[in-house]
This record gives sequence, structure tokens and C-alpha cells, in this order.
Amino acid sequence: MAQYAYVDNSGFAEVFSAAYGIVFLVVLVVGIVAGWRIFEKANEPGWAAIVPFYSSYKMYQISWGTGWLFLLQLVPCVGVVVSLIMNLKLAKAFGKGTGFGIGLFLLPFIFQLILGFGSAEYEGPQA
Repeated sequence: MAQYAYVDNSGFAEVFSAAYGIVFLVVLVVGIVAGWRIFEKANEPGWAAIVPFYSSYKMYQISWGTGWLFLLQLVPCVGVVVSLIMNLKLAKAFGKGTGFGIGLFLLPFIFQLILGFGSAEYEGPQA
């Protein structure tokens, strides 16, 4: 008869979940700081980055000129397309190109930091 050894993995699970929680908090804080800087560059209140639906409304207002289009994000399938277009328009509103807009869509935390702390200046919504 084969005997099986019992391995206690509870310590690993605790360390993994603690590390995951720390990484999540760091990404959250970095996202808020980046959003705050983007809003301030666009002459909007920086605190808007910490209010969930209001921040989306303001981001669409910065990129499109009207904020109510953020409601289209709630429509399945349409939301992804509208979000991509919003990121492209956000990049153009700060004088950046299409590649930067795609970067904002695919890697938002990195490209929002570049947008917030870089030399880009807000030019307003582009047609």
C-alpha cells in the first residue's frame, strides 16, 4: 500500500494573497495618481479621479467634449469599441498619435502615467 505525505500549503496561500493584495493596491494608487495628473492638466478637478462614475464622465468630457457618452460603456460589445475610440481621442486631445491611443487602451496604467507626468499639454477635444 502506498503512503502519501501531507503537504501543508497554507503558508504559501497566505503569502501569495498578501503579495497579490499589495500589488493590487500599488496599481490602484498609481492609477489614481495618473488620473489626477491628467485631470489637472485638462483644467479639471484632480479629485475627480477617485470618484468612480464621475471620473469616467470627466474623462469622456476631456476626450469627446461631452461626458454623457460614457454611458455607452455599459452596453455590451459597444462599450469596448467606445472605450477604444475614447482612448484614441484622449491621446489626440493631448497632442499624441494613434499608437499612443492604442497604448492607452491596452496598457492604461503605463500610458496614463506617461500622459500625466510627461510633457504633453491638453489641447482640447479634437474633431
